[in-house]
Amino acid sequence: MLKSPAIVGLTGGVGCGKSTVATLFANQGISVVDTDVLAHDLTKAGGKAIPAIVGEFGQEVIAANGALDRQAMRDKVFASCEARAKLESILHPLIREGVEICLSANGISTPYAVLVVPLLFETMAYRSRVWRVLAVDCSTTSQVRRVARRPGLDEVDARRIMASQIGRPYRLQLADDLISNEAKQHVLASSVEALHNRYVAMLSARPISHGHD
Repeated sequence: MLKSPAIVGLTGGVGCGKSTVATLFANQGISVVDTDVLAHDLTKAGGKAIPAIVGEFGQEVIAANGALDRQAMRDKVFASCEARAKLESILHPLIREGVEICLSANGISTPYAVLVVPLLFETMAYRSRVWRVLAVDCSTTSQVRRVARRPGLDEVDARRIMASQIGRPYRLQLADDLISNEAKQHVLASSVEALHNRYVAMLSARPISHGHD
């Protein structure tokens, strides 16, 4: 029996276009919960995670506006596995709490919900929670180019982030469904619409339990 609501885990390497695909699902009327959005909310000025981050790493990782200095924090976690683990121990429980609140509030009103988890396969924390895993894919060349265009990042940063994630072949092997994000926007939108219709059809043919296993 499936959980209610059914949850599609949306993942993909950095720069593959997860946010774009998530927006296209939202345009289909589907509830979307993005763990990156939750993380940003937790680490903005006055965010729930800021006191614990300051207690662990000091004011040096806090920007002048009171929010997390993402570049300073990025430098720390890429230089030290211990620092990464400490940051994750602060953020991950709070993000999971936020996910459950969002899903209970929004997910039941739509045929399924999309949960955006960039590191779904790396952490595996949500794997048992989702019905299907959808990977957004593009070439590594496109990944580097897109990430290097982001403010404060360059090609070296892009490759460093990519190296911290599981390899593209492994991600594609693990995913239930794939969407390529190499073509024009209207092609991507058509791909999302087709997959949305497929999910709705699959769910209409299968029983969904009410409550969580």
